[in-house]
Amino acid sequence: MKITFLGAAGEVTGSCYLVEAAHKKFLVECGMFQGERYSDLRNHEPFDFDPTEIDWLVLTHAHMDHTGRVPKLVKEGFRGPIYASVPTCRLCEIMWQDSVHVMKMNLEKYGHETLYHEPDVKRAVNLFNPVELRRVIEPEDGVFIEFFDAGHIFGSSFVRIKAEGKTIIFSGDIGSDNVPIIKDTMPRPECDFMLLESTYGDRLHEPAAGRAKMLKEILTKTIKRGGVLMIPAFSIERTQEILYELNTMVENKQIPSVPIFLDSPLAIRAIDVYREYIRYYDFEALGLVKSGDDIFDFPNFHETLSVDESKTINGVDAPKIIIAGSGMMNGGRIQHHLEKYLSDEKNCLLIVAYQAHGTLGRRMKEGAKTVEIFHHPVAVKAEVTSLDAYSAHGDQEKLISWTKRSSSLPEKIFCVHGDEAAARALSARIRDELGSEAMVPTYKQTIEL
Repeated sequence: MKITFLGAAGEVTGSCYLVEAAHKKFLVECGMFQGERYSDLRNHEPFDFDPTEIDWLVLTHAHMDHTGRVPKLVKEGFRGPIYASVPTCRLCEIMWQDSVHVMKMNLEKYGHETLYHEPDVKRAVNLFNPVELRRVIEPEDGVFIEFFDAGHIFGSSFVRIKAEGKTIIFSGDIGSDNVPIIKDTMPRPECDFMLLESTYGDRLHEPAAGRAKMLKEILTKTIKRGGVLMIPAFSIERTQEILYELNTMVENKQIPSVPIFLDSPLAIRAIDVYREYIRYYDFEALGLVKSGDDIFDFPNFHETLSVDESKTINGVDAPKIIIAGSGMMNGGRIQHHLEKYLSDEKNCLLIVAYQAHGTLGRRMKEGAKTVEIFHHPVAVKAEVTSLDAYSAHGDQEKLISWTKRSSSLPEKIFCVHGDEAAARALSARIRDELGSEAMVPTYKQTIEL
C-alpha cells in the first residue's frame, strides 16, 4: 500500500491523499486550497495523477477544504463512485452549487477563472454512493472501508480502510467534545497507521462549558454600546451551533432583544439538511426537537436568502447581530458587512473559525489596523475578538486522548491538515508521550506502508 500526500501536508487546506492498494488507485478527500482568493491559484493546476485512472473517491465530510475540487476531478474525467455519509452527500451538493455561484461573481468582479461549472456539479452529485456509519463496504475485492462519526460537523466521519493486510485510519477532521447538536467523536478503533489532522495540534481551546457564557458577554457588551456584532462563520456546523446557543439565550431572555440576521444562503439551505436528518443529533438536541422546539428559529431572527433581502440589513438600526459567511472572510457576504462596519469602534468582529494563513480573517486576528476589502483600504477600529471554544476541531489534548484511547497504538502516525508548526508540535508530543512513530509528511511525498 502506498500513500501520496497531495494536499494538507504542512498546511491546513487542500486535503487530498492518493492511495494505491490491491492494484487500484483511489483518493481520500479532494479538497480546495484556500488563501487570499476564494479559489487559490493552486486549485487550477493539473492534478498530479490522471483523474480517469482513479477507481473511487472517499470523502470524510463536506467542508470545501476536503471536497472543493471534486467537481474539477469529474470535469477532468473521473467517473468512479464517491463514498460518503448520507448528510455529507446532501451538504456537498449545496456547497458545490454555492461555490459555482461565488466563482461566477468573482469572475465578473475580478476576472478570476472559475474552477468548474453547474454541469460538473451535477455529474459529481450523480456519483455519490451514500454510506451509513459502521457499515463496512467493499468497493474492490480485498479492500474494506468503514465510516465512524468524527463529531466535527454534521455527517462528518473518520474512515478506516483495510487492504493488503494493513489497516489505516484517515481522521478527516476530529471534533471537539460536548458541542451542541452533533454527537461526540466515536472511539478510535485499532489500526496500523493513521493520518491525523493537526489544525490545533499546538494549542488548547477555552473550556467548552464556558463558551455560551463568553458568547453572551460579548453579545451583551456590543449591544449595550449600540454596536453591530459581526460573526463570520462557516456555513456548516459553526453557524448552526451559534444559532443553537442564541435560541436558548433569546427564548430564556438572557440577552437584550435585538435583530439577529443569518446572511448566508448556504447556511440557510444547510439548515434544511439538519432538519431532515435528526437521527444524527445528540441526545439533548434530539430531545428539544421532539418536544416541539425548532432550534433554528426564535423571536427576532431573520434569514436573508436573496441579495435584496441581504441589502435590507443595512437599513436596520444598531444594535444588531449579523452571522455571515465565509468563515475565513476571504469571500461571501461577510465582506460587505466588514466594509461597512469595521471602521466604527462601537462594533465588534467575533472570530469563531480557524483562520488560515493568507486569509483576510488571519490578518485581522493578528491585529491588522487596515485591511483591503473589494480593492479598497478599510480601517479596523471595531473591537476584534475570538472564541476558540467554538472551534469544530479538537485541540491538542483532544487529539492526543482520542489517539491513545484504544487497546493498541498505531505503528506510525502522519500529522496532516495543520500548519507546519502545529503539525510538528503534535507529532513531537505523540512520540514523547505515546511512543508511536510520528512524522509530518511533505507535499507530494509518497510513503510505502
